[in-house]
Amino acid sequence: MLNLESCDDVVMIGLWGQGGIGKTTLAKALYNDIFRGFEASCFLANIRETSKDSKDLVHLQEKLLSEILMGKELTVFSVDGGINLMRCRLCRKRVLLVLDDVDDVKQLNALAGGREWFGKGSIIIITTRDKHLLTVHGIDEDHIYEVKTLDDLEALELFDKHAFLGSKEIVIRRDLVDSALHYANGLPLALEVLGSFLLGRREQEWESALNKLAKSPDKTINNVLKLSYDGLEDYAKEIFLDIACFFKGRSIEYIIEVLNSCDFDTTIGVQVLVEKSLITKGGETVQMHDLIQLMGMDIVKQECHDDPGRRSRLWLCEDVYEVLSGEMGTNAVKAIVLDLPKTKAIYIGPNAFTNMRRLRLLIMINVLNSFQGPICLPNGLRCFQWPECPSSVLKFPPGPKKLVRLDMCKSNIQVVVDQFKVRIQMNCPYLLHIYICMRMIMIIYMYVLLKTLNAIITNSDAC
Repeated sequence: MLNLESCDDVVMIGLWGQGGIGKTTLAKALYNDIFRGFEASCFLANIRETSKDSKDLVHLQEKLLSEILMGKELTVFSVDGGINLMRCRLCRKRVLLVLDDVDDVKQLNALAGGREWFGKGSIIIITTRDKHLLTVHGIDEDHIYEVKTLDDLEALELFDKHAFLGSKEIVIRRDLVDSALHYANGLPLALEVLGSFLLGRREQEWESALNKLAKSPDKTINNVLKLSYDGLEDYAKEIFLDIACFFKGRSIEYIIEVLNSCDFDTTIGVQVLVEKSLITKGGETVQMHDLIQLMGMDIVKQECHDDPGRRSRLWLCEDVYEVLSGEMGTNAVKAIVLDLPKTKAIYIGPNAFTNMRRLRLLIMINVLNSFQGPICLPNGLRCFQWPECPSSVLKFPPGPKKLVRLDMCKSNIQVVVDQFKVRIQMNCPYLLHIYICMRMIMIIYMYVLLKTLNAIITNSDAC
């Protein structure tokens, strides 16, 4: 991609990947290896952190001009003024420029707006978590390099460097080392942070630390990963949290179908999450790094530490059981997905969902209810899936219903049809279609019946 032999073109390259994966490290290695082959060079680090407003961009323009022009001090009064200076002063210089951690197209427009700003043979390297930002800036797919996690041997080498400082004298059980490598899952940041934390500790302390990490993620690692989540729009945050808590590894088609029923624009939302390096598409399924999934789950757990009934999402068996059996649900609960590996009976009373007025998604797989009476569901429920549901009666309170997706295959469950009136079905697209068809069939039937009766009466009069 660098095409160092060519001096005719200005090359722009994007290094794209999730937080902590090594984009900056790779950019620094490239910069240190090739900067001597250029007339001038500049490495602008941490642009996301150092450009909160236009004044910060002006400062970055001044720094860029000063380094490339070998210390000449130029005063920039505005972003537009800085752009004009860069075009004028750099257009004949073969430069190497690294723009590190870019998260807004305004930053690119102010610091490397066009290839014509730089002399022939110049190379501009951009590191970012957002692939779409590179596309918007005119960088084609052939010049975007996806930085991926380390393979097993590379991960072990990096971990050893930090956990043992390359020493062969310290001996830790192999299963503990393997657990640490499994937790980091090839992410360089995690390997460095975890390795440094475990350096010099005893085996018992390794066991305790790894058990703690299984319950809650490391704060340093989590904060780096969470930056990608913080930059999302609200609808994309909702989709991300649903995937992290419920749907990792599920098919794209299924995820889109379920979340669309919850009134999300899921197709564009999934694409945005891919571009932000938060999820990946593995064939027909949606995948994400284990630590990113833990980050998403931790965001939900932080909503309320002690009371799962005050969290937006429930997916752990013990939490679902505690909330439903104790009727502890609140208005905060938006989605419940309990997917058990084998059938298990739990108690779900008649009023378990009564206070969950914002519940939009309810999926119960391999769940039996030890209570046999009717269950009252909230009117705001949009997607309801409970295969092989035990014999019960579902009841809804009076008022408009929002139910869109209903899956009760292989179940004996009953729904009181009278609860779904004509005016209610206006909010239920699929139910509305069925209703319209039934009405049309009834009209045609009545028409044929009347014609038949009219013919009989006519024949009788004739006789």
